Amino acid sequence: MQSGKTRWTHYSIAYHFVWIPRYRREILTGEIQKATKELIVEAAERNGFTIIEMETDEDHVHVFVSAKPSVSPAKIAGILKGYSSRYLRERFPKLKKICGKDHLWTQAYYVGTAGQVSAEVIRRYISECQGK
Repeated sequence: MQSGKTRWTHYSIAYHFVWIPRYRREILTGEIQKATKELIVEAAERNGFTIIEMETDEDHVHVFVSAKPSVSPAKIAGILKGYSSRYLRERFPKLKKICGKDHLWTQAYYVGTAGQVSAEVIRRYISECQGK
């Protein structure tokens, strides 16, 4: 996993996001699938995020991404989903008929965090430091 550094912090934070098209439509095939991946990478680069891994299935997107700790997971999801939705609907007008003219993705998403150590290692470290 990638580590990062700002003026005040050193970090190793990664988020796993999963989201789906509205109505769980199976739209992520062929050129749309390719464009989706390109747009997510472009949005990430523009905002200083690092895509660690990404894959799509016909009806959902998985993105494993790292960002500065000052950027909330909700903000990351909003940027990646919003940017890709806008430009996919512009590039492929048929998506407006399939998923609706205003939104391509559902509002919901899954997010999980990942680090280089497990929660158990952190718990043990904290408990062993008690009173020292």
